Amino acid sequence: MLPEVEAWLRSRTSSVADWPLDALLERKGGTTISVVLPARDERETVGEIVGMIRRELHALVDEIVVIDSRSTDDTAAVAGRAGAAVHAQDEILPDLKPLDGKGEALWKSLAVTSGDLLTFIDADLRDFRASMVTGLLGPLLSDPSVVYVKGSYDRPLLGAPTGGGRVTELVARPLINLHWPELAGFVQPLAGEYAGRRSALERVPFLTGYGVELGLLLDLHDLAGLDALAQVDLGSREHSHQSTEALGGMAGQIMLAAWSRLERQGKMIPMHEPSVRLAQFHRTEVGHQVRTRNVSVGERPPMITVTT
Repeated sequence: MLPEVEAWLRSRTSSVADWPLDALLERKGGTTISVVLPARDERETVGEIVGMIRRELHALVDEIVVIDSRSTDDTAAVAGRAGAAVHAQDEILPDLKPLDGKGEALWKSLAVTSGDLLTFIDADLRDFRASMVTGLLGPLLSDPSVVYVKGSYDRPLLGAPTGGGRVTELVARPLINLHWPELAGFVQPLAGEYAGRRSALERVPFLTGYGVELGLLLDLHDLAGLDALAQVDLGSREHSHQSTEALGGMAGQIMLAAWSRLERQGKMIPMHEPSVRLAQFHRTEVGHQVRTRNVSVGERPPMITVTT
């Protein structure tokens, strides 16, 4: 690991216990805070998360916004009853052609929130704790030079204390260590829990698929530098686990996200356009059947460039 990364780990890594609520309330002042939950078919968990934030963090958080990403269940109604402001993804900035993916919901949340600081929380967490929000906000409220904070945590899998985060360990971490070793200190570079200053988030593009987390990390590092980034140990995080086939699609999008940044940053000279078709095999009674899916990722421009 690079010496500057080791120094960054010592100075910019903290624990959720370092940021008690009372201390953050003293530092909040006139800073406004939004919590955003992108949600698609998460009726089982979204209400509990929203309710806990309202009960425990009402003095700290100014607004809770759920971006309903084309749910087929009553996610929107559950979130609304729990006290969130709910927006349908495709009804935000309706003059723009709708795109797909989590990154689209996150990007559009910038158009319907007002907070100086934004905290993003996945809506499928089964062990959500309000301290996840306070932990992420701690470095931002305490140090004006910090613009972006990533959560880090253990990833339980099927009863074992670790083993989750397979795409992180098999795809994202090797890519980062190969091409962006100055970011190798991030424990969970694909974490869905992070917080940032609006002033920075509105100045970077958002990839619209599962590559959004990697894209934000790379682009905010480009924008502000390593010392403006931080991470907070949130303990552990458990959510619904996806099939290996689904993880393959996620991995494909993350690799395409990395390709786009390698090209944009002049780290490679592409000799061809990468294919966005992923062939996967499924066994049937007559042998293996191929299934081909599109894993392409779109990209939204910095929100500051968009006229609303």
